[in-house]
Amino acid sequence: MKCWTRIARRDSLRRARIHLILLTLLTGSALSQETILRSQSNVVVIPALVKSAQGEAVYGLEAKDFVVEDDGVEQAVHLDEAAEGQPVSMVIAIQRGRRADYEFPRMRGLSAMLDPLVAEGHGSVAIVEFDSKVQTMQDFTASSEKIAWTLKELQPGDGGAAILDAVDYSVKMLEKVPRERQRVLLLISETRDHGSQAKVEDVVAEIGQSSTAVYALAFSPSRSNILDTMRGNNMNEMHPSPDLLAPLIMAAQAMRKNMPKTVASMTGGEYEMFATGKNFDLRMIDFSNHLHSRYLLSIEPKSPRAGLHQLRVTLRNQGNRTVLARSSYWAAGGTQ
Repeated sequence: MKCWTRIARRDSLRRARIHLILLTLLTGSALSQETILRSQSNVVVIPALVKSAQGEAVYGLEAKDFVVEDDGVEQAVHLDEAAEGQPVSMVIAIQRGRRADYEFPRMRGLSAMLDPLVAEGHGSVAIVEFDSKVQTMQDFTASSEKIAWTLKELQPGDGGAAILDAVDYSVKMLEKVPRERQRVLLLISETRDHGSQAKVEDVVAEIGQSSTAVYALAFSPSRSNILDTMRGNNMNEMHPSPDLLAPLIMAAQAMRKNMPKTVASMTGGEYEMFATGKNFDLRMIDFSNHLHSRYLLSIEPKSPRAGLHQLRVTLRNQGNRTVLARSSYWAAGGTQ
């Protein structure tokens, strides 16, 4: 009996040791995986466009020519080689609410401007329209015919201009495309938001974590109103004493936040105003030319604090050149 007890006790101890070894291995494995996850660097991609004093794209620069500061601290800069034919996924978000329908004739050349992008087989375009609500009118396609038809069928909307909602919606669409594609949002809207439901801080975080570049072509309803009146194009829509009210409207708009300009600046994109069809076409030509003219810079901040970080990108020998690059990024929580 005593012998059997000793044997049973030895077996019990042996099993306990085995369980302890397995637990140690599993725990060690889990700790190892956790350590690896925490030690991974956060790569921040920074597309940057360098322009001369004449507004032309500057080529031939190297990583050593750039200075990137993260919250004032200079970072090591990497320059990725981007193939000229890098595939592009583009969302065009067009305002149709409020007075936007009076801008539709100025956008007639938009479809033709997009033809080279999809004709090369490297681009796909989705079209989003918005007033007080946002909806996809055409999912990503490389068909010039579908793009042209959708733009031709653009209809006036209600009294809203939910610009922030449209940006949020479009960026989320672009985040679903393959990582190797360049992501671009072309936002065509007025400068003021009317009726968005999205929270500014949520959209700021969304943009900060995205690699999407936003190009904004904005119009001023009051300015267009004045120009159309001078040309006799909109006598039926004028309100009493328009010449007295228009400057006041323009002044009030200038004092409020310019949503498209702010978003474009955050992503390193470009912001331009247009008031005529010719202006619109010229801005679209610049946009097309700059699409593949950006340097793909990146940094790897070590254990960045959670929240919004301010970025500053300059050249070591700046001269009369300017750099357009994203001004911020968002670091997720969990690293301090």
